[in-house]
Amino acid sequence: QVQLVESGGGLAQAGDSLRLSCAASGRAFSRYNMGWFRQAPGKEREFVAGITRLSGRTYYGDSVKGRFTISRDNAKNTMYLQMNSLKPVDTAVYYCAVGDRNIATTGGYDYWGQGTQVTVSS
Repeated sequence: QVQLVESGGGLAQAGDSLRLSCAASGRAFSRYNMGWFRQAPGKEREFVAGITRLSGRTYYGDSVKGRFTISRDNAKNTMYLQMNSLKPVDTAVYYCAVGDRNIATTGGYDYWGQGTQVTVSS
């Protein structure tokens, strides 16, 4: 079992930055790929960013490329999402997840956090 807790969400204005954190406990953190997803009201859960377990290679959804950066600190069992140049369309609940399959789909993950709300006003 892996437990995940997100933090760092909140209110922001367009153009601001926020950093989300995802603290993991349980099984060896470094064994897993990790990812961030988001879900806005009435929409499906969307892939935001992912980072592989071994090489630390990163992947991003098209809507956040160049603005968001994912990173992980295996020593601290923590993953981060630095979000810059925020836009109102980034408003959503953000979830972190760990898994060992397809990094860009929800099916690739076995464990999920409870989510943290990010709201961006214009």
